[in-house]
Amino acid sequence: MSVAEIRAFNRFYTGVIGLLDGAYLSSPYSLTEVRVLLELVSGTPDVKGALGLDAGYLSRILGRFEREGLITRSPSPEDARRHVVAVTGRGHQVYAELDERSNAEIGALLDRVPESDRAALVAAMTRIRRILTDTPRAYRLRPVRPGDLGWVVHRHGVRYAEEYAYDGTFEAMVARIAADYVLSHDPEREAAWIAEVDGEPVGSIFCVRGDAETAQLRMLLVEPQARGLGIGKRLVEECVRFATRVGYRRMTLATVAEVEVARGIYRRAGFELVRSAPVRKWGKDVVEETWARELGPTSPA
Repeated sequence: MSVAEIRAFNRFYTGVIGLLDGAYLSSPYSLTEVRVLLELVSGTPDVKGALGLDAGYLSRILGRFEREGLITRSPSPEDARRHVVAVTGRGHQVYAELDERSNAEIGALLDRVPESDRAALVAAMTRIRRILTDTPRAYRLRPVRPGDLGWVVHRHGVRYAEEYAYDGTFEAMVARIAADYVLSHDPEREAAWIAEVDGEPVGSIFCVRGDAETAQLRMLLVEPQARGLGIGKRLVEECVRFATRVGYRRMTLATVAEVEVARGIYRRAGFELVRSAPVRKWGKDVVEETWARELGPTSPA
Protein backbone atom coordinates (compact mmCIF):
# COMPACT_ATOMS: atom_id res chain seq x y z
CA MET A 1 0.00 0.00 0.00
CA SER A 2 2.77 2.50 0.93
CA VAL A 3 4.63 1.92 -2.35
CA ALA A 4 1.50 2.50 -4.42
CA GLU A 5 0.60 5.67 -2.53
CA ILE A 6 4.09 7.12 -2.86
CA ARG A 7 4.15 6.38 -6.58
CA ALA A 8 0.72 7.97 -6.98
CA PHE A 9 1.93 11.09 -5.21
CA ASN A 10 5.05 11.20 -7.38
CA ARG A 11 2.93 11.04 -10.53
CA PHE A 12 0.70 13.80 -9.22
CA TYR A 13 3.51 16.12 -8.12
CA THR A 14 5.67 15.72 -11.21
CA GLY A 15 2.63 16.68 -13.25
CA VAL A 16 1.89 19.72 -11.07
CA ILE A 17 5.38 21.20 -11.42
CA GLY A 18 5.83 20.23 -15.07
CA LEU A 19 8.60 17.65 -14.76
CA LEU A 20 6.94 15.49 -17.41
CA ASP A 21 7.79 18.05 -20.06
CA GLY A 22 10.87 17.29 -22.16
CA ALA A 23 12.43 20.66 -21.34
CA TYR A 24 12.61 22.38 -17.99
CA LEU A 25 10.47 25.54 -17.80
CA SER A 26 10.29 25.68 -21.61
CA SER A 27 14.08 26.15 -21.73
CA PRO A 28 16.50 24.25 -24.01
CA TYR A 29 17.66 22.23 -20.98
CA SER A 30 16.42 19.13 -19.20
CA LEU A 31 15.82 19.00 -15.47
CA THR A 32 19.07 17.07 -14.98
CA GLU A 33 21.04 19.66 -16.94
CA VAL A 34 19.57 22.46 -14.85
CA ARG A 35 20.45 20.57 -11.66
CA VAL A 36 24.05 20.22 -12.86
CA LEU A 37 24.19 23.94 -13.59
CA LEU A 38 22.79 24.68 -10.13
CA GLU A 39 25.48 22.57 -8.46
CA LEU A 40 28.17 24.29 -10.52
CA VAL A 41 26.86 27.76 -9.66
CA SER A 42 26.69 26.73 -5.99
CA GLY A 43 30.33 25.60 -6.07
CA THR A 44 29.63 21.94 -5.29
CA PRO A 45 33.04 20.20 -5.46
CA ASP A 46 31.67 16.77 -6.47
CA VAL A 47 28.74 17.22 -8.83
CA LYS A 48 28.84 13.58 -9.90
CA GLY A 49 28.54 12.36 -6.29
CA ALA A 50 25.98 14.99 -5.28
CA LEU A 51 23.59 14.02 -8.08
CA GLY A 52 24.51 10.35 -8.45
CA LEU A 53 25.21 10.75 -12.15
CA ASP A 54 27.06 8.40 -14.47
CA ALA A 55 30.49 9.85 -15.32
CA GLY A 56 29.88 9.60 -19.07
CA TYR A 57 26.47 11.29 -18.83
CA LEU A 58 27.91 14.14 -16.75
CA SER A 59 30.76 14.56 -19.22
CA ARG A 60 28.28 14.94 -22.09
CA ILE A 61 26.35 17.58 -20.16
CA LEU A 62 29.52 19.50 -19.38
CA GLY A 63 30.56 19.27 -23.01
CA ARG A 64 27.30 20.88 -24.08
CA PHE A 65 27.66 23.62 -21.47
CA GLU A 66 31.18 24.33 -22.68
CA ARG A 67 30.11 24.54 -26.33
CA GLU A 68 27.33 26.96 -25.41
CA GLY A 69 29.63 29.15 -23.35
CA LEU A 70 28.08 28.39 -19.97
CA ILE A 71 31.30 27.00 -18.48
CA THR A 72 35.02 26.74 -19.10
CA ARG A 73 37.16 23.70 -18.38
CA SER A 74 40.92 23.77 -17.77
CA PRO A 75 43.45 21.22 -16.47
CA SER A 76 43.81 21.14 -12.71
CA PRO A 77 47.19 22.50 -11.53
CA GLU A 78 47.29 19.71 -8.91
CA ASP A 79 46.27 16.83 -11.18
CA ALA A 80 46.53 17.08 -14.97
CA ARG A 81 44.07 14.18 -15.32
CA ARG A 82 41.31 16.31 -13.81
CA HIS A 83 39.66 19.51 -15.02
CA VAL A 84 38.60 22.64 -13.18
CA VAL A 85 35.14 23.77 -14.20
CA ALA A 86 34.22 27.47 -13.92
CA VAL A 87 30.82 28.99 -14.66
CA THR A 88 31.01 31.90 -17.09
CA GLY A 89 29.06 35.12 -16.93
CA ARG A 90 26.66 33.71 -19.50
CA GLY A 91 26.28 30.57 -17.39
CA HIS A 92 25.34 32.64 -14.33
CA GLN A 93 22.89 34.66 -16.43
CA VAL A 94 21.20 31.54 -17.83
CA TYR A 95 20.86 30.06 -14.36
CA ALA A 96 19.51 33.34 -12.91
CA GLU A 97 16.84 33.48 -15.61
CA LEU A 98 15.80 29.87 -14.95
CA ASP A 99 15.77 30.48 -11.21
CA GLU A 100 13.58 33.55 -11.59
CA ARG A 101 11.21 31.67 -13.89
CA SER A 102 10.98 28.78 -11.41
CA ASN A 103 10.23 31.17 -8.54
CA ALA A 104 7.48 32.79 -10.62
CA GLU A 105 5.86 29.42 -11.39
CA ILE A 106 5.95 28.27 -7.78
CA GLY A 107 4.61 31.66 -6.72
CA ALA A 108 1.71 31.29 -9.14
CA LEU A 109 1.04 27.83 -7.74
CA LEU A 110 1.00 29.15 -4.17
CA ASP A 111 -1.32 32.01 -5.15
CA ARG A 112 -4.07 29.40 -5.44
CA VAL A 113 -3.41 28.09 -1.93
CA PRO A 114 -5.03 29.88 1.05
CA GLU A 115 -2.50 31.51 3.37
CA SER A 116 -3.56 29.27 6.26
CA ASP A 117 -2.75 26.16 4.18
CA ARG A 118 0.68 27.28 3.00
CA ALA A 119 2.36 26.62 6.34
CA ALA A 120 0.84 23.13 6.41
CA LEU A 121 2.06 22.50 2.85
CA VAL A 122 5.63 23.55 3.66
CA ALA A 123 5.55 21.59 6.93
CA ALA A 124 4.49 18.43 5.08
CA MET A 125 7.29 18.86 2.54
CA THR A 126 9.82 19.45 5.30
CA ARG A 127 8.67 16.34 7.13
CA ILE A 128 8.95 14.21 3.99
CA ARG A 129 12.48 15.43 3.38
CA ARG A 130 13.50 14.83 7.00
CA ILE A 131 12.07 11.31 7.06
CA LEU A 132 13.65 10.26 3.76
CA THR A 133 17.07 11.71 4.61
CA ASP A 134 17.07 10.86 8.32
CA THR A 135 17.76 14.51 9.12
CA PRO A 136 17.91 15.26 12.87
CA ARG A 137 14.71 16.87 14.11
CA ALA A 138 14.85 20.50 15.14
CA TYR A 139 12.27 22.68 16.84
CA ARG A 140 11.58 26.36 17.30
CA LEU A 141 9.54 28.46 19.70
CA ARG A 142 7.27 31.24 18.51
CA PRO A 143 4.55 33.47 20.01
CA VAL A 144 0.95 32.34 19.79
CA ARG A 145 -1.00 33.40 16.71
CA PRO A 146 -4.64 33.06 15.57
CA GLY A 147 -5.83 29.46 15.77
CA ASP A 148 -3.25 28.36 18.35
CA LEU A 149 -5.53 28.61 21.38
CA GLY A 150 -7.98 26.19 19.81
CA TRP A 151 -5.10 23.80 19.19
CA VAL A 152 -3.90 24.15 22.81
CA VAL A 153 -7.34 23.33 24.20
CA HIS A 154 -7.89 20.44 21.79
CA ARG A 155 -4.51 18.82 22.38
CA HIS A 156 -4.73 19.15 26.16
CA GLY A 157 -8.12 17.46 26.03
CA VAL A 158 -6.84 14.62 23.85
CA ARG A 159 -3.53 14.09 25.66
CA TYR A 160 -4.91 14.04 29.19
CA ALA A 161 -7.83 11.83 28.19
CA GLU A 162 -5.52 9.31 26.51
CA GLU A 163 -2.67 9.38 29.05
CA TYR A 164 -4.52 9.97 32.34
CA ALA A 165 -8.18 9.19 31.57
CA TYR A 166 -9.38 12.70 32.51
CA ASP A 167 -12.95 13.51 31.50
CA GLY A 168 -14.31 16.49 29.57
CA THR A 169 -14.22 18.79 32.59
CA PHE A 170 -10.43 18.97 32.24
CA GLU A 171 -10.70 20.23 28.67
CA ALA A 172 -13.35 22.71 29.82
CA MET A 173 -10.93 24.04 32.44
CA VAL A 174 -8.21 24.50 29.81
CA ALA A 175 -10.72 26.30 27.59
CA ARG A 176 -11.52 28.71 30.43
CA ILE A 177 -7.82 29.42 31.00
CA ALA A 178 -7.34 30.10 27.29
CA ALA A 179 -10.40 32.35 27.17
CA ASP A 180 -9.24 34.31 30.21
CA TYR A 181 -5.84 34.78 28.60
CA VAL A 182 -7.46 36.40 25.56
CA LEU A 183 -10.08 38.46 27.38
CA SER A 184 -7.76 39.94 30.03
CA HIS A 185 -4.39 39.67 28.31
CA ASP A 186 -1.69 42.11 29.42
CA PRO A 187 0.93 42.06 26.66
CA GLU A 188 3.47 43.78 28.89
CA ARG A 189 3.40 41.11 31.58
CA GLU A 190 1.91 38.01 29.95
CA ALA A 191 3.11 35.87 27.06
CA ALA A 192 2.66 32.44 25.50
CA TRP A 193 4.75 30.26 23.22
CA ILE A 194 4.14 27.45 20.78
CA ALA A 195 6.85 24.90 19.99
CA GLU A 196 6.98 23.68 16.40
CA VAL A 197 8.67 20.73 14.71
CA ASP A 198 8.60 20.66 10.91
CA GLY A 199 6.29 23.66 10.99
CA GLU A 200 3.60 21.96 13.08
CA PRO A 201 2.74 22.79 16.71
CA VAL A 202 3.92 20.19 19.22
CA GLY A 203 4.00 22.09 22.50
CA SER A 204 2.81 25.10 24.45
CA ILE A 205 3.33 27.15 27.60
CA PHE A 206 1.75 30.31 29.03
CA CYS A 207 3.02 32.92 31.47
CA VAL A 208 0.07 34.75 33.05
CA ARG A 209 -0.34 37.28 35.84
CA GLY A 210 -1.17 35.97 39.31
CA ASP A 211 -0.74 39.26 41.12
CA ALA A 212 1.62 42.23 40.92
CA GLU A 213 4.61 40.16 42.04
CA THR A 214 3.61 36.62 41.08
CA ALA A 215 3.52 35.03 37.64
CA GLN A 216 1.80 31.75 36.90
CA LEU A 217 3.14 29.08 34.57
CA ARG A 218 0.22 27.43 32.80
CA MET A 219 -0.66 24.93 30.06
CA LEU A 220 2.71 23.28 29.53
CA LEU A 221 2.28 20.56 26.91
CA VAL A 222 4.62 18.54 24.71
CA GLU A 223 3.19 16.04 22.25
CA PRO A 224 4.51 12.45 22.49
CA GLN A 225 6.18 12.50 19.08
CA ALA A 226 8.24 15.54 20.10
CA ARG A 227 9.36 14.34 23.52
CA GLY A 228 13.05 13.75 24.07
CA LEU A 229 14.12 16.87 22.15
CA GLY A 230 14.34 19.10 25.23
CA ILE A 231 11.25 21.09 24.27
CA GLY A 232 9.61 20.95 27.72
CA LYS A 233 12.78 22.20 29.40
CA ARG A 234 13.16 24.99 26.85
CA LEU A 235 9.53 26.09 27.19
CA VAL A 236 9.84 26.35 30.97
CA GLU A 237 13.13 28.24 30.64
CA GLU A 238 11.53 30.71 28.24
CA CYS A 239 8.60 31.23 30.57
CA VAL A 240 10.84 31.81 33.61
CA ARG A 241 13.10 34.13 31.63
CA PHE A 242 10.17 36.26 30.50
CA ALA A 243 8.66 36.48 33.99
CA THR A 244 12.01 37.55 35.41
CA ARG A 245 12.57 40.15 32.71
CA VAL A 246 9.19 41.86 33.17
CA GLY A 247 9.67 42.18 36.92
CA TYR A 248 7.83 39.36 38.68
CA ARG A 249 9.46 38.26 41.94
CA ARG A 250 7.93 34.80 42.13
CA MET A 251 6.44 32.15 39.85
CA THR A 252 3.94 29.45 40.75
CA LEU A 253 2.28 26.60 38.92
CA ALA A 254 -0.43 24.04 39.60
CA THR A 255 -0.08 20.41 38.56
CA VAL A 256 -0.86 16.91 39.76
CA ALA A 257 1.41 14.23 41.19
CA GLU A 258 0.95 11.77 38.33
CA VAL A 259 2.54 13.95 35.63
CA GLU A 260 6.00 12.76 36.60
CA VAL A 261 7.92 13.98 33.55
CA ALA A 262 6.60 17.53 33.89
CA ARG A 263 7.34 17.52 37.61
CA GLY A 264 10.93 16.57 36.84
CA ILE A 265 11.23 19.51 34.44
CA TYR A 266 9.83 21.88 37.08
CA ARG A 267 12.20 20.58 39.72
CA ARG A 268 15.25 20.98 37.50
CA ALA A 269 14.12 24.52 36.63
CA GLY A 270 14.29 25.48 40.32
CA PHE A 271 10.66 24.98 41.36
CA GLU A 272 9.85 23.41 44.72
CA LEU A 273 6.70 21.64 45.87
CA VAL A 274 5.00 23.87 48.44
CA ARG A 275 1.56 22.31 48.83
CA SER A 276 -0.30 19.13 47.91
CA ALA A 277 -3.74 17.75 48.65
CA PRO A 278 -5.88 14.83 47.40
CA VAL A 279 -8.95 15.99 45.48
CA ARG A 280 -11.63 14.55 43.24
CA LYS A 281 -11.68 16.27 39.86
CA TRP A 282 -11.74 15.57 36.13
CA GLY A 283 -13.52 12.30 36.81
CA LYS A 284 -10.92 10.71 39.09
CA ASP A 285 -8.97 11.04 42.35
CA VAL A 286 -5.77 13.05 41.96
CA VAL A 287 -3.19 14.72 44.19
CA GLU A 288 -3.20 18.39 43.34
CA GLU A 289 0.10 20.21 43.79
CA THR A 290 1.37 23.79 43.89
CA TRP A 291 5.00 24.46 42.98
CA ALA A 292 6.86 27.76 43.27
CA ARG A 293 10.23 29.40 42.82
CA GLU A 294 11.67 32.82 43.47
CA LEU A 295 12.72 35.00 40.55
CA GLY A 296 15.36 37.67 40.28
CA PRO A 297 18.01 39.17 38.02
CA THR A 298 20.48 36.40 38.91
CA SER A 299 17.98 33.53 38.98
CA PRO A 300 19.04 30.60 36.79
CA ALA A 301 16.67 29.92 33.89
